[in-house]
This record gives sequence, C-alpha cells and structure tokens, in this order.
Amino acid sequence: MPKLINFINKKNKIHVKQGDQIKIIAGIHKGKIGIVAQVLHKTKKVIIKDINTKTKHNKPRQEGESGTITIIESPIDSSNVMLYDSVTQIASRYKTIINTQGIKVRVLKKINIESNNKN
Repeated sequence: MPKLINFINKKNKIHVKQGDQIKIIAGIHKGKIGIVAQVLHKTKKVIIKDINTKTKHNKPRQEGESGTITIIESPIDSSNVMLYDSVTQIASRYKTIINTQGIKVRVLKKINIESNNKN
C-alpha cells in the first residue's frame, strides 16, 4: 500500500510553485512571461496572474440591481509553462541540488546557475 501512495503523490507533482516567474512555451499565449498565482495539483494546471483572462457577465439577481462584469483568470496546463530567469532572460528546465550551506536550491539546466525564484 505505501508504494501506491508514493505513486499518487509523484503523479500530481508540478514543476512550478506559487510565486515563480514562468514563460509560456505553447498555446495562444506563447512567449508571454508571468507569475504563478495558484497551482492546481489535482488537474495539473496553473493560474498565471493577468494571463489567460476571461470575462464573465453576471445578470442582476434582484430588481434594482445592475449586472456586473468580472474578469476571471483561467488555468493553463503546467506542461505549457517553463521556469524563467529574468536576469538572463532564459526559460529552462531545472535540477535540484544541495548547495554548500546544505540548502536545496533549483538550478537552471541551460545556464547552470541558481534560479532567482525564492520559493
């Protein structure tokens, strides 16, 4: 039974965290850069601040009320985003290493330097 639990936990792991700066690599918004606002582990999707927004028109519920327009950020599949370094302006996959202080850090594979995302 423990093997099944480990499999389920690994299956829903996503390579970006809340607050990371990312670049979209596929889809309508390809090439845009944003910050992860929320991670949805069950569906393996991420919500990015001010990207992939939809407008929702709400009807008035009672007499005398006016309708409202709300802007909702829709999720994007996590496979369509990649970790981004704003200093070097490079999007890359990452590897996790333990530095000299004994702290786990994420290192970008393309340029082999520590990511500036502080999560």
